Amino acid sequence: MGMFEEENLVEKLVPAVREQLESKETPFVKETMKELLQKGTDKDEAEMMIALCLADEVNRMFIDKRVFDTARYKGLLDALPELPEA
Repeated sequence: MGMFEEENLVEKLVPAVREQLESKETPFVKETMKELLQKGTDKDEAEMMIALCLADEVNRMFIDKRVFDTARYKGLLDALPELPEA
C-alpha cells in the first residue's frame, strides 16, 4: 500500500473512530482519546492517530486473512502516541 493510499484510508476511518468514541462496545477508544488529550495532543490529531491504529489492524486483517483482532487494536492504542510502523 502506497503512502497516499494509506493516508486516504486513515482519513476515511475517522468517522469510524468517532463512532467508536461514542460506542459502549469500545470504551478503550474513548479512554485512549482522553489520555492523548491530557498529554496535549489536539483532538483532530488524536482522532487521526487512533484512525491510523484502526487502519493498521484492518490492513493486517486483509494481509493475514483473519478476523479483526480487538486485542491487537487495543495494544496499538495503548502504545500511542507512538504510531504503528508502516
